Amino acid sequence: MMMPASQTAPVIDGIFRALSDPTRRHVLERLSARPASVSELAAPYRMALPSFVEHLKVLEKSGLVRSRKAGRVRTYSLAPEQLKLAEDWLGKQRTLWERRLDRLDAYLLTMKEETPE
Repeated sequence: MMMPASQTAPVIDGIFRALSDPTRRHVLERLSARPASVSELAAPYRMALPSFVEHLKVLEKSGLVRSRKAGRVRTYSLAPEQLKLAEDWLGKQRTLWERRLDRLDAYLLTMKEETPE
């Protein structure tokens, strides 16, 4: 069952906020291949580990990733279900704008036909 738009808006806002950062998008790309530990994910970046962990927290809060801890190792994996919400929202926007542009096109064609040369 779909949630009303008023309930999904904060969720979608969180998803797009998480996706707005290139570091977080890169982490998602890496996790699309396989789950990885924090240290594996942080290795390519020149930032302090606590700063990198903040990126992971944003991703987890948005629901784009999940984590589990085994002993002292925390492993992250992709949670693609949330991306479906963003995809659905973008699809609705595309449909809306295509309809608007189709109406504009029809209007302009009508204006062109009505204009004497």
